[in-house]
Amino acid sequence: MSWLINKIVKNLENLFVKTAWLEDLVGQYSFVGNTPFFEIEQFPSLKVLESNWKTIRQELDPILEIVEHLPNYQDISKRQGNITNDEHWKTYWFYAYGYQARKNCERCPQTTRLLEKVPGLKAAFFSILSPHKHIPKHRGKHKGVIRYHLGLMIPEPKEDCWIKIADKTTYWEEGKSLIFDDTFYHEVQNNTDGYRVVLFLDIARPLRFPLSLVNWLANKLIAASPIVQEAKVNHEQWEQKFEATIPYTGDSNGTGNNIKRSNIPTSNSRSRN
Repeated sequence: MSWLINKIVKNLENLFVKTAWLEDLVGQYSFVGNTPFFEIEQFPSLKVLESNWKTIRQELDPILEIVEHLPNYQDISKRQGNITNDEHWKTYWFYAYGYQARKNCERCPQTTRLLEKVPGLKAAFFSILSPHKHIPKHRGKHKGVIRYHLGLMIPEPKEDCWIKIADKTTYWEEGKSLIFDDTFYHEVQNNTDGYRVVLFLDIARPLRFPLSLVNWLANKLIAASPIVQEAKVNHEQWEQKFEATIPYTGDSNGTGNNIKRSNIPTSNSRSRN
């Protein structure tokens, strides 16, 4: 059955990429339009993330202390090897198409509670770019989701850390949302000496019927596909190694991160802004 689902998903991806009219149709049925960028007012449920960004940042800070031990994007999702093949794009996962990274969520309970309030959430993780990391021009294959970034740690000078989407270059700001359609070609450059960190979400695109039903089915197929199932296994394998190296002692009041710092190997190789 898995090979059949995988074949269906790949055929759907190719159909979207190679058949412009199908992407146009999704755009026509979209409640938020068919533009590269969106405004936070179009997604009022996401305002809770902006208003609590400092809380999320507080839970991020201990994670950054062990950034060297976090998985590279391509270590979890092999297909990302097309755009990154080094150790300079780290990830800290919460959710991915029905899968919950339970231990990660336990380490960041308040961030997790905020994410649980986001309708249509498909994927969520801290996206951590090392100094001088470049992500080449690329595009997503699934127009049924919207990409969301919440700026958590943005290095200076701002002009040297940017994302170009379609023909517009823009910049992240701490505590502010950047919402876009990742099926438009985009490219990222962090040409600073500091880390750039955003809370990275994919959420279901609001669509009118019957495209809403088609999108619901497509997202279910993606969740069941070998692509996602392999990523789940990869993450669980990383988690086992991580726990053996840096145990999490639990948090009885559920209000903060409790990584056992005495087990964190020292390193002075990391710049901080």
